[in-house]
Amino acid sequence: MRERRNAVPGDAVCHPVFARFYARFSLAADTGAGVAAHRAELLSGLSGRVVEIGAGNGLNFAHFPSAVSEVVAIEPEPALRALARGAAARSEVPVDVVPGLAEALPLKSEAFDGAVCSLVLCSVRDVGRALGEVMRVLRPGGELRFFEHCRAGTRGLATVQRAVDRTVWPLLFGGCHTARDPVAEIGSAGFVLGVHRRLRVPERGIAVPTSPCVLGVARRPFPGAEARAGEAEPGGGA
Repeated sequence: MRERRNAVPGDAVCHPVFARFYARFSLAADTGAGVAAHRAELLSGLSGRVVEIGAGNGLNFAHFPSAVSEVVAIEPEPALRALARGAAARSEVPVDVVPGLAEALPLKSEAFDGAVCSLVLCSVRDVGRALGEVMRVLRPGGELRFFEHCRAGTRGLATVQRAVDRTVWPLLFGGCHTARDPVAEIGSAGFVLGVHRRLRVPERGIAVPTSPCVLGVARRPFPGAEARAGEAEPGGGA
């Protein structure tokens, strides 16, 4: 099957100021806010060929299990992609970092056993199209692992999220939208939702618009199978 070419230049996303901020903030969040543990949980049990959508500065690479034979990491932002390539060189599993957009993956169809979306669906321009591309490159039965910001479960914080999403937040934070509903989007894209849970990052302290998160798994259904929503584990969340 021929490789699908990216319909949009890989460097169409360029946020140099945000990239510098994110590179520092994400390292601090991994240790201070417990994000590293969530990354490890997200990737546990993966095997075979895996595609990561929006790899950022490559902090997930250290957590891929040895059963993963190859990771193709897509990152459109040039500064973050350069950092990801440095992280790939230190990874214990083979990682190939390439430019590309989530909405037009430069990858063959049905070529991967697993896909990872980690803090990225909040910032893609077209969530439905991006998930359609993830569906395309996964083999039937392949897993989508997701760890994403999500809409708050409390009225007060949800109101704040909507307000900041309409004003300064996307401009300041690389297109991030805090009030999206990734679980609903994943289900609408045709995935079979598995176990998923809400959590808060950081677990304690004052909640910010990006505190409510969801972590879980979904699968590309086999041909003829109907997508069914899995039951979510009870979880916390702001």
